[in-house]
Order: sequence, then C-alpha cells, then structure tokens
Amino acid sequence: MSEKNTGGGAFPLSVDNYEDVKDHPAKGMTLRDYFAGVAIQSMLLDIESNIYDAAADAYSIADAMLKERSK
Repeated sequence: MSEKNTGGGAFPLSVDNYEDVKDHPAKGMTLRDYFAGVAIQSMLLDIESNIYDAAADAYSIADAMLKERSK
C-alpha cells in the first residue's frame, strides 16, 4: 500500500527558531490535515451532518487539493 501524500508541513518552522532541535521537535500538522480542517468547517455548519462522513469527505477534499496542487 502506498503512503498518503501529506503535502509536508502546513506551517513549517525554521531550525533557527530553536536552540536545540532535539529538545523541540515541533513538526506541526501536515498540509493535508490543514486542508481537511478547513474543508470540514463548512460541512459542519449543517447541523444534520454526520461527523464521521464529514471527516471522511474532508480528507477526500484534502487529497484532491494536494493532487491538484502537484500539477
């Protein structure tokens, strides 16, 4: 099974921001997670939304955004 394209870090931080990188492993969320989080916001405005379906749909949207972004 191939690994999901995560798009890398959504808000990457420069190593220069830390005195010792080993003590501060701040990788943050992936771009895929960020896209999914943004996508799900509007879906959950509908009070009748099933949260599990909305979460799956949000990641499908995020995957499509990453695919389009790589063109």
